Amino acid sequence: MDILSVIKGRRSVRDFLKKEIPEELINELVEALIWAPSAGNLQARRFIFVKDQKTKKELARAALGQSFIAEAPLVVVGCADLERIASRYGSRGMNLYVIQDVSASIMQLMLLAHERGLGTVWVGAFDERAVSEILRLPPHLRPVAIVPVGYPSRIPSPPPRRPVKEIIEFL
Repeated sequence: MDILSVIKGRRSVRDFLKKEIPEELINELVEALIWAPSAGNLQARRFIFVKDQKTKKELARAALGQSFIAEAPLVVVGCADLERIASRYGSRGMNLYVIQDVSASIMQLMLLAHERGLGTVWVGAFDERAVSEILRLPPHLRPVAIVPVGYPSRIPSPPPRRPVKEIIEFL
């Protein structure tokens, strides 16, 4: 696939087959995460790969009861490393750059996953404190996104897009 086809074809998938993801494909997802750009190349991000069913169920509850999270064979939690970013960029780094860094990584994971036949969905609605407790995160790691990953049992239709003239401005 060419990259624009991958971008246009990716969907938010919330229905997963009960099929494990091969380890070599998980390793490719790791590669997609770590090769994303980051502020000052600090790579101030950490990713937790969750396969444990009990932990996935706890994450689903912490994500306002979004039960599809527990149905995915893999759940990736993207975390901002506040300590690492603050060392160079202070509060702007902690409030913006590190969130952008995690987001760039997650987007690369989602695009690669789609290209490899996997489905994902970006979950941002969750209780941060609860997720931190479930994963026993140290205080300097802030969970930013929860991404269920698996083989889709159905692929949603593309949602409508706003007209270009409403969102793009050329000066």
